[in-house]
Amino acid sequence: MVQKIALFNHKGGVSKTTTTFNLGWMLASKGNRVILVDADPQCNLTGMALGEATEDDEARIENIYNTTSNIKTGLAPAFESQPRAIEAVDCISVQGQDGLFLLPGHVGFAEYEVTLGIAQELSGSIQALKNLPGSITDLLEKTATKFNANYILIDMSPSLGSINQNLLMTSDFFLIPTTADFFSVMAIDSLAKVLPRWCAWAKTASSLPILKDAAYPFPNVTLRFLGTIVQNYRIIRGKETAAFQTWIEEVERAVSNKLVPILEQNKMMLPATVYTEQGINGNFSLTKISNFNSLIALSQEHRTPVYDLTPEQLKQTGVVLQKNQKKQEEFRKTFSDLADKIIALTSTSTYAVSA
Repeated sequence: MVQKIALFNHKGGVSKTTTTFNLGWMLASKGNRVILVDADPQCNLTGMALGEATEDDEARIENIYNTTSNIKTGLAPAFESQPRAIEAVDCISVQGQDGLFLLPGHVGFAEYEVTLGIAQELSGSIQALKNLPGSITDLLEKTATKFNANYILIDMSPSLGSINQNLLMTSDFFLIPTTADFFSVMAIDSLAKVLPRWCAWAKTASSLPILKDAAYPFPNVTLRFLGTIVQNYRIIRGKETAAFQTWIEEVERAVSNKLVPILEQNKMMLPATVYTEQGINGNFSLTKISNFNSLIALSQEHRTPVYDLTPEQLKQTGVVLQKNQKKQEEFRKTFSDLADKIIALTSTSTYAVSA
């Protein structure tokens, strides 16, 4: 059974795309079949997975979009009233990693925002729009079946629109990437207010006969919180700087004191023992990832995770090469440990206990 994991924070600049790519690659390297879903109309994940550094890359991407379906064309039968059913997207294999696939994004995916929003208001006009709220789930489930996927990682846009509301509340699990700053604390506080409303909407939607009996049924709500990832902080002499450490602690306090109690009230948490068994304490921080610095540009250029860049790709020698290779090993361990935690937290037995 596929597990859908949304990476969501309506604050931008928290490395959702980078995390999705590096985590998906690591999960696939551990023998899983993983689909990366680019649900952000900015299409940064698609660009990272396909490469867009040269004119040849751009021509290749254009050809892919002319011949291969994407998230927008995959949903077109429902949103554009086409006389055909939704079909699985023909995902693209990500170069360099077996078992890793991309469901490409599309700038025009944002065009469906307003229509979906109207459908999700559950108004008297829902009869004409009843197939829309469940259509995204139908597309992802069919695509997962086609590729025999264990995991779907959804890279979401930084917004509180109807598409994100639907994507998040129809996922099985979610991660919140953050950065160590005041605005991430503000975002956690905001999510503590938004998520209960979204959860109430989703539970109502899943109970409505008109949506349950639609061509694309709206699913039951099974969303559970996995934890947060704090990223992009600087390390000096092996430790976070004082300013970053202060904000890391502020983010963790906001999660513990404001967000988690709300998630518990709305049954969006796994049993406490499940987190404890994975060494996750009351701040629900899954991992901390320091700044990738120059490695991120090379990662994007070569369509390769920061921890898998070769010496030839790094184009460095001597002390500089040794320093970056040491950082790579640190990132490899970080993402390996993160992947192991996610595999354990989302295992079928764990999920069955929390249902």
